[in-house]
Amino acid sequence: MSREFPTGLTPPDWLVRNLKPQQAPLSWAAMARAGVGMALPLALGLAAGRPDYGALASMGALSGVIGDTADAYRMRILNIAVPQLFGAVGVTLGTLAYGHGWYAVAAVTGVALVSGMISTIGAVASVSGLLLLLNCVVGAGLPLPSPWWLAPALMTGGGLLVLLLALLAWPLRAGVPERAAVAATYRTVAALLATAGTDRTEEYEEARRTVTQSLNQSYDLILARRARHHGRSPDLTRMLARLNAITPVIEAAPAAHLAARPLPPQIPEAVHHLARAVESDDTPLPALHLPLPTTETGRAVDHALRHAAEVVTAPDVDPRGIDDRLGRPAALGIRTARAARTVVLSANSWRYGVRLALCIGIAQALVSLILVPRSYWVALTITFVLKPDFGSVFSRALLRALGTVAGLVLAAVVLAEVPLGRWDVLVLFLLAPLIPALTPRGYGYQTAAITPVILLLSDILNHQGTALLLPRLNDSLLGCAIALTAGYLFWPESWHTRVGDRLADAVADTAAYVEAAFTPTPDPSGRARMRRRLYRDLSVIRTEFQRALTEPPPTGRRAAAWWPLVVAVERIVDATTAARVRVRHGAPPPSTSEIAQVALQLRELSAGVRSAETLTAVRTDLTGPSDSVLEPLRQEVAAARAIASPHRRSPATRGR
Repeated sequence: MSREFPTGLTPPDWLVRNLKPQQAPLSWAAMARAGVGMALPLALGLAAGRPDYGALASMGALSGVIGDTADAYRMRILNIAVPQLFGAVGVTLGTLAYGHGWYAVAAVTGVALVSGMISTIGAVASVSGLLLLLNCVVGAGLPLPSPWWLAPALMTGGGLLVLLLALLAWPLRAGVPERAAVAATYRTVAALLATAGTDRTEEYEEARRTVTQSLNQSYDLILARRARHHGRSPDLTRMLARLNAITPVIEAAPAAHLAARPLPPQIPEAVHHLARAVESDDTPLPALHLPLPTTETGRAVDHALRHAAEVVTAPDVDPRGIDDRLGRPAALGIRTARAARTVVLSANSWRYGVRLALCIGIAQALVSLILVPRSYWVALTITFVLKPDFGSVFSRALLRALGTVAGLVLAAVVLAEVPLGRWDVLVLFLLAPLIPALTPRGYGYQTAAITPVILLLSDILNHQGTALLLPRLNDSLLGCAIALTAGYLFWPESWHTRVGDRLADAVADTAAYVEAAFTPTPDPSGRARMRRRLYRDLSVIRTEFQRALTEPPPTGRRAAAWWPLVVAVERIVDATTAARVRVRHGAPPPSTSEIAQVALQLRELSAGVRSAETLTAVRTDLTGPSDSVLEPLRQEVAAARAIASPHRRSPATRGR
């Protein structure tokens, strides 16, 4: 029976979205690594008579557990080892600044500025910046054992132990995560084809979004390896070729859906056979029994499937003919230089760095003037809450507070009932797996899992038991308050979403894609890359939209108004792809004037979205022959223009 809340007591939507756990499978291997990686250093420290050394190494292992999120083994090296290096630098700087009063405040604030700026580069850089600041705060707030290099060595050693555990199966399972990811993409395409052409439109659109996410993940995994091994690894080359081969099938799906005729069940079943062949090279591919195509759409699907089957069964692939659909990665030195320029010249990088440095500076100055027992916890809370790529600052502050309270309940039981000593090893072995188990559910759940672990290790270092609970709660609430005020409320951009401007960019790119889709080009792979980037950008917009919905009014309400247009732009890209597929397989091509008219309307739509404050109907005067291949596209553009309004925004809302 569903539970109903009394009128007036129904929780707001943004709060429900924040508290709702995300669905994710349990990673038993990551849970096992967390238990062993964090408990083993503590056990060794106790055996050597130096439990404080073991606790520091376990703290380093905690950062490795947090970064242990990648499936591919090479990505695990980047996700764990690189942040450990930055963490070692951070704890060294903090240790050198410890006890130096306002010099320590200035040093930690400067590290916060650098940490915030490098966090805007990418995922690995973000975690690296996080550990740089976290460990600096710990080093500046705790009397760590001397000499100065001992604490960095212990903490880094704990993190590298987690990395070693994560790489143990590499010799036996090299390439398995990548093959599994590509096979999973094939299976999502099979689900997409099963819903194409049916009246289950919502299922089809959800399946298409799942395909986009799976395709992005697969390309990211493979291209991470390709940056070092392209042209030298036959297995990598085959995986990339197989991933490219499914793209024409994905492109044919919108045409099949617009035809409003369900595909024969043999077609999605054939894709499932291909997925099994991709996942295991030992599995032979059975003969494809596909029905004889009778339409342009049927021919497109049939041709794409047979091409994919040829690539999957091909014993060798010429690496010179492989295109990655996203552009070849530049050399490491070039990418490093680009990242450095991004950090130094980007206004967004400076803006976030200043926000983080301001909050950390306020926290460090405050605890220097007011006696706070565990002063470093305030800055640690701010560091976790004020992360641009981790979600809404408001929602993270809320979830941090709630997660801390929940974690303190468990920590109270542990600190009150478990005596110091060898029993701590067993408790840590049981608590640590909760971190990788609950982290995918949401930030509040991660905080609830980390809090008792941190307090257990702190008790080993300080021997204060349950006296740690109340200071931990007070410091976390103080850190959340500073982050909400100095890092959120005082910044106008916090009250506006970025969905509108990003969506305007996507509409403008869609106009360019419409022109390129029906224009002869010597570089067809460039057109495919354009489509892939469009879908990737729209996926990012969806993520930004979901993030904005967790904000309280009026920000969340403004973001919700953009949702119909996000869906409309996705349908425009689908309709363009479908029209191009039909032309490629026999439909009469559109005239140049038709293409120019649609592109012009899309650019007008882009300009209107960029300056829109509200969403109301505008003119939709697209005309053309009703039997043209572009007729479905014209209808989608008209529908999108019926949503957006060109009313000008005030300068104060430009940051949306």
